[in-house]
Amino acid sequence: MFYLNKEELLDLIKTGEGYTLEFKESFSSSIDKEICAFANANGGKILLGVDNNNQIVGFSSSNSLVSQIQDIARNMDPSFKVTFEMKDNIGIIYVPEGRDKPYSAGGRFYLRQGANSQRMNRAELLKFLQNSNQISFEKQINEDFDFENDFDVAKFNAFVSKTSIDSPLSKMHILKNLNLLTEDKPNNACVLLFSHRITKFFLSGDISCVLYKTENKSEMLDKKEFNADFISNFDNAVSFILRNTRTLVEIKGRERLEQSEIPEEALREAIINAMIHKDYFLEGRILIEIFPSKIVIANPGKLLFDKKELGKVSMTRNPILSDCMFRVGLVEKIGSGISRMQTLFPSVKFELSLNWFKITFPRINEVKRKKRVEKFKITKNELKNKKISKEVLLDYLGESWEKVGRTLGVTQLKLIIILSAKKEITIRELASELDISTTAVENNLKKLKDSGILERLGSDKEGSWEISHP
Repeated sequence: MFYLNKEELLDLIKTGEGYTLEFKESFSSSIDKEICAFANANGGKILLGVDNNNQIVGFSSSNSLVSQIQDIARNMDPSFKVTFEMKDNIGIIYVPEGRDKPYSAGGRFYLRQGANSQRMNRAELLKFLQNSNQISFEKQINEDFDFENDFDVAKFNAFVSKTSIDSPLSKMHILKNLNLLTEDKPNNACVLLFSHRITKFFLSGDISCVLYKTENKSEMLDKKEFNADFISNFDNAVSFILRNTRTLVEIKGRERLEQSEIPEEALREAIINAMIHKDYFLEGRILIEIFPSKIVIANPGKLLFDKKELGKVSMTRNPILSDCMFRVGLVEKIGSGISRMQTLFPSVKFELSLNWFKITFPRINEVKRKKRVEKFKITKNELKNKKISKEVLLDYLGESWEKVGRTLGVTQLKLIIILSAKKEITIRELASELDISTTAVENNLKKLKDSGILERLGSDKEGSWEISHP
């Protein structure tokens, strides 16, 4: 535990609360749970006289208060020591990482989860006991990482801009305060977040995404492997799913009905959950598979507690990564991912195996797909109408297409309407639906492709169409 000078203290305050830092406006005996939680985690600092908005409100100390703080640590089970000092009008409690974990305060056990100290229930405590002597992957120094050549400054700056961290702070101060340095050297968590390419250091650190035409994986329509930095891989994985699943569109008369196949929030929650709970000691990579009937997101790493406690118990395999993702808003509340997915998409399923955790989102089944196509036939005669106006078609497509749609022709707008509902329709069938030649269809499809609105996935014979919404 290093002691802070005044400049380092002010820099730390600008960083904000997190996994190893707690702000308190004043002292109360309830601070024992923070001291206990830090001792059970990686240690930390409690600043007295700083509010939750990172503002210094000031704190006055006394000999009796110092004794009271030290007594709190001595009364822990087992007993240990903390250090207290005043820097101007701020009190600092230095809590070391405990050597005899777990520690309890008043008979209760606490653990740090992001910027919060949470009481462990029985299941969490049992699992904590099993894992307490394991080596932390995140905190290991990565000797292969060359700060000069491998650190992506642009990604680091983008990360900082998304947090409440004061950007004038130096790079090293921020990394140190976020626990991304071990003995002043980049650790594995730092490498995952800010390397140019993760797979240079961790061969299984990438995310593999696959789109299948059939349930038995006999034919692959698209495959991507994302191996940049942690956040870029997350964004690319989300985009891959959204590109290959879409908002379902049903048109009845002039009424346009939209329904998201799977809520984007639920998908994002599932992917970030896989990334921050991945066991990076294992060789397997995160795998995202899109089948006609389901989407499966799997990550190496068995559940940290009993399956019966899923959604009730909160244990984080990689707390430093989790804290960083919380700071940039990719994690809403640490430990709430499972329950959020269940709320957003009640049909979500969780599957556990020896070293894998899988999340499955059922997709709309074939029966519903056929019904959707049948409903679409109501508008067939309208789309064959050569005199139908662009205004009517834009009404069909909705406000999101208003700007881009103005640059398109009537036939192209008709094609977008059809392809939004029938991904696997052929050019000959399109020509029949619109009552135009196949050459006219091909010419208009080419214009949509060139403009980036339309993409063909797979072969000409057995592939499918993908519309990119503006």
